Amino acid sequence: MCINKLEKQINYKFKNIALLEEAIIHSSFQKNKLKNDKKNYERLEFLGDRVLGLVLSEYLLKIFPKAKEGVLDNYFQKFANQDNLFKYAKKINLSKFLKTQKGDNLENNKSILSDVVEAIIGAIYIDTGLYNCKNFIINNLIDKDFIYSKPQKHPKSILQEYCLHQYNTLPKYNILNKSGNEHQPIYEVSVYVKNHNVVSATGANLKKAEEAAATKLLNILKI
Repeated sequence: MCINKLEKQINYKFKNIALLEEAIIHSSFQKNKLKNDKKNYERLEFLGDRVLGLVLSEYLLKIFPKAKEGVLDNYFQKFANQDNLFKYAKKINLSKFLKTQKGDNLENNKSILSDVVEAIIGAIYIDTGLYNCKNFIINNLIDKDFIYSKPQKHPKSILQEYCLHQYNTLPKYNILNKSGNEHQPIYEVSVYVKNHNVVSATGANLKKAEEAAATKLLNILKI
């Protein structure tokens, strides 16, 4: 599919279109290329992930000048998580533009599509800088209705309040595993509440993994 159509989908015109082309190349597409010719979205995704974190953090600090760190982090996770990025990828039919090895169907691959969204952010940052990245992130990845609704409690805080009220004890978190690359680790953490099965979840750091586990258990408890 024409890459210019993708520019229209994301509402951004690249000065250097090669950056966008790199952002949509999966590593499998380059298997038969010369070694020094190999390019894919992974380096741009590495940058885009950091830019996304910076922009969201600054935005939330300005929107909620009196909010505590836990509330800010809850909003941050809402917009930086894989599901939110995947939702945007589906909205713009991003899978149609990806370059992969023949036969691959990534239409519902959350991990890859969310990474490519971050790669596009990295590409925009290199192309014209932070200002346009802010516009892209704020206009496309932030749900304004959610932002201006009643502030959300942190999932770990909600679970803690529930445990203290029901059982007069705190939930217990344990690290089950750590995997992945050094700059992109994946933590697996379990959480246990009295009279309930152990629940586990993963995250990019220990804090995120604990929050994901707490959220998963809250959903099971229907809280």
